[in-house]
Amino acid sequence: MNVSPTPTMLRSLSAEHFQQLMRVAREVSIPQGTRLFEEGARADRFWIIRTGSIELDMRVPGRRAAVIECLGHNELVGWSWLFAPHVWHLGAEATTPIRAYEFDAEAVRSMCRDNPALGNDVSQWVGQILAHRLRSARTRLLDLYAPYGAGSAI
Repeated sequence: MNVSPTPTMLRSLSAEHFQQLMRVAREVSIPQGTRLFEEGARADRFWIIRTGSIELDMRVPGRRAAVIECLGHNELVGWSWLFAPHVWHLGAEATTPIRAYEFDAEAVRSMCRDNPALGNDVSQWVGQILAHRLRSARTRLLDLYAPYGAGSAI
């Protein structure tokens, strides 16, 4: 299976749009074991990981949360902030100490409304990541719960 790398902000946005977004970023440190967000909570920020790793997980009734994907260097943590109703669709936990850039979602959405070209770039970037994550989630859930895993013909 040919898997393309997750689109990074630097590769996906024009230099001008990248710089615009970085002007509203703040550097944060997140301790290992910190829950960044829970499914159903308000999505009011997002992160770009500089160092460390974060697991995305999904609640599964009657079972332990299923880890959907592990994110690392230069990857986007959180996409739910961009799409109404702005609530998290997954949970996320720092599996190592994290250094990241944190962005205020409302500030970025406002920038995107004021600059349609920026809004298009950001939407394309996040949309590509969303498509990648949906494929990953499907594969992971089939591996966990399907009778013969993701490779089976059902």
